[in-house]
Amino acid sequence: MNFILADFNKHQALLPFTYTRPTCEIRCGILTLREKWEKQLEETVSFQTEEYLQTKYPLVETTDNTVIAGNVFATAALCKAIKNLKPQQKLLAGNDVVAYRVKDLHTPAIELEQVLFLEEEVDRIDFTWDIFSKNGKALEADFDLMTKGRKSQPIPDSVNYINSDRIFIEEGATLQFATLNASTGSIYIGKNAEVMEGSIIRGAFALCDYSVTKLGTKVYGPTTVGPHSKIGGEVNNSVIFGYSNKGHEGFLGNSVIGEWCNLGADTNTSNLKNNYAEVKLWNYETGRFAKTGLQFCGLMMGDHSKCGINTMFNTGTVIGVSANIYGAGYPRNFIPSFNWGGPQGNITYQPAKAYEVAEVVMKRRGLSFEQVDSDILDHVYQQTAQYRKD
Repeated sequence: MNFILADFNKHQALLPFTYTRPTCEIRCGILTLREKWEKQLEETVSFQTEEYLQTKYPLVETTDNTVIAGNVFATAALCKAIKNLKPQQKLLAGNDVVAYRVKDLHTPAIELEQVLFLEEEVDRIDFTWDIFSKNGKALEADFDLMTKGRKSQPIPDSVNYINSDRIFIEEGATLQFATLNASTGSIYIGKNAEVMEGSIIRGAFALCDYSVTKLGTKVYGPTTVGPHSKIGGEVNNSVIFGYSNKGHEGFLGNSVIGEWCNLGADTNTSNLKNNYAEVKLWNYETGRFAKTGLQFCGLMMGDHSKCGINTMFNTGTVIGVSANIYGAGYPRNFIPSFNWGGPQGNITYQPAKAYEVAEVVMKRRGLSFEQVDSDILDHVYQQTAQYRKD
């Protein structure tokens, strides 16, 4: 069987994060949605996504294809049901298609008459705020998946800890004079990650490979710091996809940060309105602000975006891709892609300049800014022109 993770019309709902990736490349818990599927299926997968993303995330088509909703969380039971699908069958959870098996990918799921129904409830990422609000459950599931039958590296003598059974330290990780409290959720420290002195971590928490908590960092779970990232200050119930930095003092709460982002020193996000009202977020599908049903919701920041020192973000702020925010006062709570400026005024961040920065930033991590990356961002620049006003 050839397994394909498809966006299933979730691209718009999960912007700005899906401007630069398929839905299955979203990180929630320790792993991305794709990584969860590959571990549970014990197979590699390919992608069915927006055409402009398909070069970087290629589709593999054979004469026997099983297409899976890329925004769904993989489980052992779900994978078993999917592997049991016969050709021309589809698997539904309620009214939603979770997977289907066809010879020809041009055959839409709606035409398949052989239907199987799942009895168990299916977890999925339907909205951007699901990424942090469902992070706790996802983190626990990933912790069990990744540590089953394995032995953690020993907790160093200088580290204070509670509930060592739910603390796992990978090979090469460094921890000194820190506090780990896993009584409220599991704590996972990835390969070659570093927890610097004075860090106080309350689970659930994942510090992925090669990432760092800086001196005196305070973490409230459930929080995930993706690979090759740094955090400092105070972080609460947030997800950082990877290759991003919040390296200094300041508060980040109930937020999602993409890749290649940087939050300047003393950047603060509000995650609760002064009147305790429901938070609204910019909705790319409707072109207006929409209710989230949440009282706590902070910042949504797309890939390659950055902000200067002392930036203050209002409750429920959405920032697109390759934006650069700075200046005194509160920026707007919707900042388009390729925006340069802040409360005092905004201009278009010209792609050539943005790509120069991306090349330098990625080179520092030993990676190259390739033509395929430039092509994707070119498409995002054109696609988001309607939101910018010079």
